[in-house]
Amino acid sequence: MAAVASAAVAIPSFTGLKAASATTAKVNASPKVTASLVPRLAIKASMKDVGVAVVATAASAILASNAMAIEVLLGGDDGSLAFVPSNFSVAAGEKIVFKNNQGFPHNVVFEEDEIPSGVDASKISMSEEDLLNAPGETYAVTLSEKGTYTFYCSPHQGAGMVGKVTVN
Repeated sequence: MAAVASAAVAIPSFTGLKAASATTAKVNASPKVTASLVPRLAIKASMKDVGVAVVATAASAILASNAMAIEVLLGGDDGSLAFVPSNFSVAAGEKIVFKNNQGFPHNVVFEEDEIPSGVDASKISMSEEDLLNAPGETYAVTLSEKGTYTFYCSPHQGAGMVGKVTVN
């Protein structure tokens, strides 16, 4: 990062001026003093500072990309009872947004026996009674434990509306 060192302002020196006596000398010219009204700033950036800025920018971009969300449609555009996509991968901590598309009502329930051990299915699932009833309604979840998670839509599980996400 660039650092501002300090403001440099030229201050005139009057030490070389001599006072003239009104009786002995006649002064025709007035002394000229120049001073810049605009302060000068010195900006110094070392290669180390530039490198730190580049690394910080790259880290911000990586963190922002991890915070991004993947969108999974509930119901295909053709009216099929499916998650689109039905099998996908995300990074740990990435948000998954399930969005009502066609053939609703839908919900998202994670299969208790088909998620990583130690993960509480009730904390990442919608209730089997809760439903997304209108187009565009969403349910979002963030999975932080690595592993494979199987999920389904309870009203349409028998019709094959199931999915799988792998968290890397």
